[in-house]
Formats: sequence, structure tokens, C-alpha cells
Amino acid sequence: MAEHRRGERLQKVLSRAGVASRRAAEDLIREGRVTIDGRVAVLGDRVASAGEPPVAVLVDGEPIRRHAASRYVLLNKPSGYVTTRSDPEGRPTVMDLIPDRWRRRLKPVGRLDYGTEGLLLVTDDGDLAYRLTHPRFGCSKRYLAKVRGLPADSAIARLRGRMVIAGRRTAPVRLTRAPTRRGARPARASSWWEIELVEGRTRQIREMFFRVGHPVQRLRRVAIGRLEDAELPLGSWRELSADEVTALRGGSGPGPGKGSPGPRRRKPRRR
Repeated sequence: MAEHRRGERLQKVLSRAGVASRRAAEDLIREGRVTIDGRVAVLGDRVASAGEPPVAVLVDGEPIRRHAASRYVLLNKPSGYVTTRSDPEGRPTVMDLIPDRWRRRLKPVGRLDYGTEGLLLVTDDGDLAYRLTHPRFGCSKRYLAKVRGLPADSAIARLRGRMVIAGRRTAPVRLTRAPTRRGARPARASSWWEIELVEGRTRQIREMFFRVGHPVQRLRRVAIGRLEDAELPLGSWRELSADEVTALRGGSGPGPGKGSPGPRRRKPRRR
């Protein structure tokens, strides 16, 4: 029986091909759903790198696209869409905003609530998706939240601390009052806040402000790591540049808005 000791780990190859995240790919291997050259793969198998004889990798009998170029789409999600590929309740999903010809391969990275707006990465690069969502890589996400009223200093201190949500303490968050637009009248009924999370839980920001008595009225994600785009209209999308993908992977060099003119971008499009 042939062994694959050189090259990349099989779960990494599956992740890069957009089949699943590394952790989910390991589950596929354990379940016996992956084969290499006709034999059932096991954890620890490696697949040939470039320059070595190619092997046939199949998942559920279907060959993976090992050498297909990955695609990276930045979407400005509107409220009223679920962040899934399909929805059993028949609600519109973020994939409805993506061109039909790409939907089979692409998957949203992480989640934004049904009523939350903002930046969402959609890609078939499972390896990058894993890096952006697993807490150990420390990829921060920045949000703007409009909340009812103006939290007192004691509430702000509590928000910046570590709350227990769903039985686990949250990681500390960065919280600052968002600047008021020039010429705008100060509103007593609501206030805007900028929140930066490294470890995002489901509905975490909404739950945090609810607990201190200032429910969220509007929530928008404005940055994923060093990636931001204040000019992308709601419901529109564009492909990332090579520089932006490198920045998301933690590469060197300043990202947009960090002291450089930023990478060249493709024009945003609507479906």
C-alpha cells in the first residue's frame, strides 16, 4: 500500500481546495469519505507537492479541485439576509448576492446575524477561512453599533471586561465612542460605539449591550483584520486584490488606511 510521507497534510490540501475547514476535513477523513489513489485515507496522510507525481484525491467519490485558483469576494451584507449557503425557512441568503456561476464553490467566512450589516468575506479558500475564524490566530473584527441611550462609565467598564455568555467568559473587547459626524446634533436617545473583537460569539455584541440596559438598534461590521472598505455600497461585492489577500493572511506591509494608498481594487458590483 502506497504511503504519502512527503508533501502537504491531506487536511490542509482539502481546506485549500475549498472542501472544508481543516477541522472539518479531519472529520471527513475519520469518516472514511476521502480516498487517495483509490484507498481510504487516514489522518497523517500527505499529498504530493508541486513537482512530485500527482495523486487522485476524492471526497465522496468526487475529485477535488487541487489546482483551481481560489476566489475571494468581499460583500457588504445588508440587513435581512442570513449568512449561510441555503436556508430551510426560505429566507434570502448572502449567496443570493453572489453571481450564480460562483455559488457552487464559495462559502461565507464566519457569520453575521440576520439583522446585522457589513463586511463579509466569501471564498473557496478553506485554509484562509480557518485562519480568520479560529481564535488562536487572533484576527480581529471591528463593528459600529448604534445603541439606545448613552451607557454610563460603570456600564462601559463592564462592556470592556469579560462577561459570561453561554457559560464561558468572553475575551476582553476594545470599546470606544464613535465620533459624531461634523454638523450632526448630539442625540440623547441613542449613541454610536466602535467595538473590536478578537473572539466573536454568536450575537455577542447584542447580548453585551442588552445586559447593561442599552439594546443595539443597528449593527455594522466595518473591518475584518486589516481589511476595510467604507466605499462599498450595501448589497454590493468586489473581488479582493492580491495585496488584500496577503494582508488577510498576515503578510507584511500596511493595509488600506494604515499609512499607504492601499491596493488597487476592482469596481464594486451588484448582482
